Parts: sequence; C-alpha cells; structure tokens
Amino acid sequence: MENMPKLKVGVIGTGALGRHHARLYAQSPNAEMIGIFDVQQDAAKKVGAEFGLPVFDKWEELAAQCDALSVAVPANYHASTTIPLLEMGKHVLVEKPIAASVDDARAMCEVAAKNQLVLGVGHVERFNPAMDYLETHLDRPRFIEARRLAAYPPARPGMHRRGTEVSVILDLMVHDLDLVLHLANSEVESFEVSGSPILSDSEDLVSARIKFVNGCCANVTASRVSSTPVRRLQMYQNDKCYDMDFGQITGSTVTSREKSGLVTAEVTLEAKNALAAELEDFIAAVQQTRISGRLHDTRVPGIQGYNALKLAVAIENEVRRSNKQYGFELPPWSPDELA
Repeated sequence: MENMPKLKVGVIGTGALGRHHARLYAQSPNAEMIGIFDVQQDAAKKVGAEFGLPVFDKWEELAAQCDALSVAVPANYHASTTIPLLEMGKHVLVEKPIAASVDDARAMCEVAAKNQLVLGVGHVERFNPAMDYLETHLDRPRFIEARRLAAYPPARPGMHRRGTEVSVILDLMVHDLDLVLHLANSEVESFEVSGSPILSDSEDLVSARIKFVNGCCANVTASRVSSTPVRRLQMYQNDKCYDMDFGQITGSTVTSREKSGLVTAEVTLEAKNALAAELEDFIAAVQQTRISGRLHDTRVPGIQGYNALKLAVAIENEVRRSNKQYGFELPPWSPDELA
C-alpha cells in the first residue's frame, strides 16, 4: 500500500483483546491510531497511558474521526456497537463471535452490504501459520478432528467470568466451527452433539460430530474447564493426515507406505503474529475498497462469521434441548456467586 495515506483507525473496547488491537494498530505502518474508547473509562485510560493513545469520552466522537474501527466489546454488545458505526459509514472489524444471536448477525451483515462497507470478523485462527499450511495443501478433506481446551477463566467481582456471558460454543468452539466450515467447503447435512454446564450457568464442555453434504465429517470438542490447554486440529485426506498444533505453532504429516508403514514428517511453519496479520488484512481490505469503489472482503467477511455463528447456535440449541430432557441444567447465574 505504498503512497497510500494511512488508514485512520480506532478501537472500541479495551479489554484483553481490545488492548492488543490498540497496540498493534499503533505499531502498523499502514494505520494512524486515532484513539480508544471503553465504557470502563479507568480501563481505557490505563491502556491509553500504556501505549500513548488518546482516550475518548464518547464513542461517537472517536468514530467521527476514524475511517475504520475494531469492536472488541463483549459478544452480547457486538450488534448494538457495530450497527451504529456501520450506519455512520465506518468500516468495522468485530471480534468473534460476530454477535450473540443469529438475528443480530444477519442485521449487521445487511447494514454493511447496504452501505458497501467492510465488515470483518475476528476469527484470528484463520491467520495462524498452521492454517496457512493447511490451506496450501487442501484437497477435499474426508475427516477433521478439532479440539480446543482451556482453563476456567478467573473471577471478576460482580461480572461474569470472561467469556462465560455466552456458552463455550460461542466462546471457544466457534473458532473451530469456522475453520471446519472453511476446510470442508460444504453445507452441513446433519450433526449430533453432547455437552453440559459444569461450573457456569451455560455450557462449559461440548462435543459435536458434523456431517457435510460432500461426505466430509468433523468431530469438534471445546472445553473451558480443562487443566491442560489444547488448540489442535487434524485433517485427513487421500493417503495423508495433517496434525497441526495451533497453540505451539507446530505440525506434522503422516503418510502410508506399503512396506514401511506409517511415515511421520515434521513440517515447517512460518512464524508470525496472527492478530497483527488479521489487522493488516482488514486495513488492506478497507484501503482497496476506498480506492476501487468496490467492496473488497477481509479473509473472514461478515457472512462467514454469520455462517459460523448460525452453526454454533444450532449446536447450542440442540445441547440445551438434550440437557433439559436429561436434567443437566444449572440454576440461573447470580452475581453473588462470582464475588
């Protein structure tokens, strides 16, 4: 993007992810970081002081000075934050999941399309070097196994533990649902699921088996009550298996030979900052849209975020139907329990 004026950007929401959006935009050679906003002004001021960024008292004032913004607020506020920005004519990168409901996600996509604006979704694992490798070797996968396990998040007095305002399906599994949908490149034919709340009033552990119209199958498991973190995906196609560790950024292939049996080989992955790559992809899409007058999508456009959410919600609904049938529900959440 040589000779292009820097894109004026801002960040709304300065929690764990928003802080990194702000930091990386400030470091980008292609962006001019205008400032940040958070309803928790103390949190915003802390991030502003850390990176030398202006802190705005009102999101409208920040947006008015920006070409594009990242939205990194809790998922249940994604639509109410993003839609007004789109209606102001601003391009938006919203963190995953795109929204907390399918209706909200559809409305976001419709407003973006109506105004010919870039709406990217922060499925950062699409930019993981392990995913880069899989995409370059993709050849009609037959079976995919994805596991994403994490520890239970720490308490925040008077608030849900981070991420538990939604189920583990919308918090963690949606990452792998997006990956699996992208790799399988087919409509979902059917799925079977099981899962349960363990420590939250929403599902903490869920497993799904998904069958696609083209014959590919996927097993996807997510947990936020694990003692050992795991971000791993295995993809089987033809006579080869790809085993990729998205957390350690390592991988290997397993092939079959008639006489020697299975042969395992390590693969070399190009190290990079996946979130920085995601932000640069967003900046490039916006700049190309502004130059050409035609919409250029990010690697994960709003419609793909919508498709991942739609599958996630369908899985969530089936888990809850099953849990109600078998009596695996927990009583409603109370703030007093989280002190």
